[in-house]
Amino acid sequence: MRLRSKLIASLLALTALSSTASAAVIGGSYYAPQYDYAEFFAASDGRNFQVILNGMSALPGVAPNDVANALLPLMQAAKPRPALTFTYADPPERPHPYYRLVLTFDPANDYASSQVCAGVPPRFKQGTPGVFYVFAVYCRNDQVLTETTAWTPANAPNDPRIGELFRQLFPVIFPDSMYRHLNGSPMRR
Repeated sequence: MRLRSKLIASLLALTALSSTASAAVIGGSYYAPQYDYAEFFAASDGRNFQVILNGMSALPGVAPNDVANALLPLMQAAKPRPALTFTYADPPERPHPYYRLVLTFDPANDYASSQVCAGVPPRFKQGTPGVFYVFAVYCRNDQVLTETTAWTPANAPNDPRIGELFRQLFPVIFPDSMYRHLNGSPMRR
């Protein structure tokens, strides 16, 4: 009987630990037929990769610059496999094709990814206090390549749950599974 109690207690503790470790929720995703991981890898490996932030209402009372400064190292720590460096800086000249990741916080329900990539100014909805909600769109020029949503409870930009959100978000927004499936093996560096 003692062994059974210990086993049940261990399983409950393990379940509780896993639920706190993966506090982020990733919503539905979309992948354009034109999405190609090899193209993403070639465009970003060893280069700066622009991230555009829209809105900061998910963290009331925190200055947008403070949020941006806190998020960049969290994104860099969770970055996908290419040796890229996330940056908010505009490229000196707009490259062609123009790849970027656009993160919109608390977007309006009718703010579509096609509008994001086309540069339509974002519209927002009232954020839920204590919830960090982001609409992530990977764009090439004005074309949507991938999109998803993610959210997690958080009250500050340096909350570890936001770092975990990015660790779960990037494999969804930059998936290499399609490349592996088509070519039978992961990309080699």
